[in-house]
Amino acid sequence: MTFPDGWTRGSHTHDGVTHATYRRGTGPGVIVIHEIPGITPEVATFAEEVVDAGFTVVMPSLFGTDGAPMTPRTVAASIARVCISREFTKFRTGETTPVAGWLRSLARELHDELGGPGVGALGMCFTGGFALAMAVDPAVAAPVLCQPSTPFAVGSKRAADVNLSPGDLDVVKGRCAAGQQVLGLRYRSDPAVGTRFDTLTRELGDAFIRVELEGKGHSTVTAHRQQEAVDAVLSFLAEHLRA
Repeated sequence: MTFPDGWTRGSHTHDGVTHATYRRGTGPGVIVIHEIPGITPEVATFAEEVVDAGFTVVMPSLFGTDGAPMTPRTVAASIARVCISREFTKFRTGETTPVAGWLRSLARELHDELGGPGVGALGMCFTGGFALAMAVDPAVAAPVLCQPSTPFAVGSKRAADVNLSPGDLDVVKGRCAAGQQVLGLRYRSDPAVGTRFDTLTRELGDAFIRVELEGKGHSTVTAHRQQEAVDAVLSFLAEHLRA
């Protein structure tokens, strides 16, 4: 496919910050947050799978060149962008990424429009933990963490951190105690995820559903896509978003 063919370009503004968005599909809402270096063809192809499964997908463009492939050049450019941006945490622990406020606002707007139990939120790699931060808001009913990799897993403390402030983590734990579930996907041997799946299991208990793939890989639903991972995501979204 050639992105953004078939996608409707828009934007969302919150607290003075505006990012472009791309939308396609019908049905319950799902926000798909791209990985580094941006909305690559692989990210767009995965988003199409979610559309084809009967969902309205909104993809925010947070950094990178929309539609550009993953190359050493595009990766380097995106890393340079996120490293200087105040919207994203990179190394600090016990802190919610600042862009979470913008993403929660987008989720509320989509939920207000479409109704139903809530919307899905899926992040991947650098943005993997963003979906967990969005789950602080009750508009998010199906948070999915694909290989969450921030803060960068340098040292044991960062490797175990889930990119949430203590207060936000308490909110998510409370929602999980009341029945909310969180889906996480990773390659078992992927060092970028660190030990944060163990942290999530300890903090959320059985509410954290772990899908751990064998073999070497990182991007569970895009560059190193496995059908098992995609099927788990689509099943989770359907279970939690269809009234």
